[in-house]
Amino acid sequence: MVLTQVEICNEITPKPHVAFLASPGLGHITPLFELAIRLVTQHNFQVSFLVITTGATPAQNEYVNANKHPDLHIVDLPTADMSGLVSDDMTAVARLCVIVQESIRPLKSILSGLEGPKLKAVVIDIFCTGVFEACNDLSIPVYSFFTASAALFVFSLYLPTMDKEVEGEFVDLPEPVQVPGCHPIQIQDLLDQVRDRKIDEYKWYLFHVSRLHMTTGIFVNAWDDLEPVSLKAVKHEQFFMQIPTPPVYPIGPLTKQIEPVVTGHEEEIMAWLDKQPKDSVLFVALGSGGTLTSEQQTELAWGLELSHQRFIFVVRKPSDSALAAFFHAGSDSDDPKAYLPEGFVDRTNGVGLVVSSWAPQVAVLNHPSTGAFMSHCGWNSTLESLKHGVPMIGWPMYAEQRMNATILSKEVGVAVKMPVVGDDGETVIVRREEIERIVRAVMEGEEGKKIRSRAKELEASGQATLSHGGSSYETLTQVVESWKLSS
Repeated sequence: MVLTQVEICNEITPKPHVAFLASPGLGHITPLFELAIRLVTQHNFQVSFLVITTGATPAQNEYVNANKHPDLHIVDLPTADMSGLVSDDMTAVARLCVIVQESIRPLKSILSGLEGPKLKAVVIDIFCTGVFEACNDLSIPVYSFFTASAALFVFSLYLPTMDKEVEGEFVDLPEPVQVPGCHPIQIQDLLDQVRDRKIDEYKWYLFHVSRLHMTTGIFVNAWDDLEPVSLKAVKHEQFFMQIPTPPVYPIGPLTKQIEPVVTGHEEEIMAWLDKQPKDSVLFVALGSGGTLTSEQQTELAWGLELSHQRFIFVVRKPSDSALAAFFHAGSDSDDPKAYLPEGFVDRTNGVGLVVSSWAPQVAVLNHPSTGAFMSHCGWNSTLESLKHGVPMIGWPMYAEQRMNATILSKEVGVAVKMPVVGDDGETVIVRREEIERIVRAVMEGEEGKKIRSRAKELEASGQATLSHGGSSYETLTQVVESWKLSS
């Protein structure tokens, strides 16, 4: 057998080795997995991607196991015994944190037993800070990948200070929250995890963000053109220098790649889009973990019908909990007609396409016929939309999505926000007339032209920053080179 020069080089100098660990949920796993793919395809690394199998959804399993790169190894953590530790009345974040806590108990032996050279680093998400002790024992540096917006990142760094200085509930504060050097955060936009300081969800979130300073560095899924204020603040504001804040590395937008269309269901959607005019279709998909109430889903359907705009409507079984699908993403395949107004599918036939539970989101956003995206404003979906130059109608559902929707509409200028949040932060029903008005404004009005133009600017900017010489590419390269040089 004759070895090539590259193979001989690899025999002598093995590829640098990095491990990743994300908490369950596509929103957390996707950015870490895409970063892992970049390391193996662009920087000649080998990666061990540790997967928490407890609480994993079918959609998550399918996504992680679809990549067959020889240098990206999937390592399933043993299923944790959760008996007596989780209950139906637990919030999603509290449940998630307990699952992670139990799943990483054998982490030290798993990291020690990984095939390949000694690890250069372990990359985690915000809910996996329990790895510090094991990694310290093994002398492995830990990097955090903060997978939400830079705005939420700087708020999270500020949260431990707020926790010490503010008495009572944050939702009762008389003024917006002023993170040093950043735009004020309206009280009604505060993320769910901090709206009630007495519950486990808040305590878990505070616990994890309080440990961010223990990392060697923090990756952020953003870039300067998208979030200039927050990124400038974290690097130059005195407050963040004094915490102290570890080095911050903006490397976004890292999003899911366009996957090949393989099923008949996906082919039907893409074939329908092929027949529609450019920028004419509104894509309605409210995230892998979100559901509407029956009343709100009915109003949304009527609003779409009354607007007379072309649409693709991803329909899920309604629920009174916005987070009902979080631990079941990819498993709901009921007939959507049962959850829509009688005759809706027949009346909108030709103008709209109703699909059950799931659509190939990146492929739809990449299609020239897609003119806008009605989104829950989760950060992955936001970046996917902007990466393809598609403006948004923001319909925030849970977590930090209200904050995102406000930023995207008021600061970035790529979205119109649906009035789904009341003055006190409560979820309110948006009626069909208002939905019709906003859909028309975005699809055929001046406001729509303005936000579409801005989305196209950010599409070009996002491509540039990830290319050779671009800020995000060079920032990641800087970290990668430091890993290669470390012992």
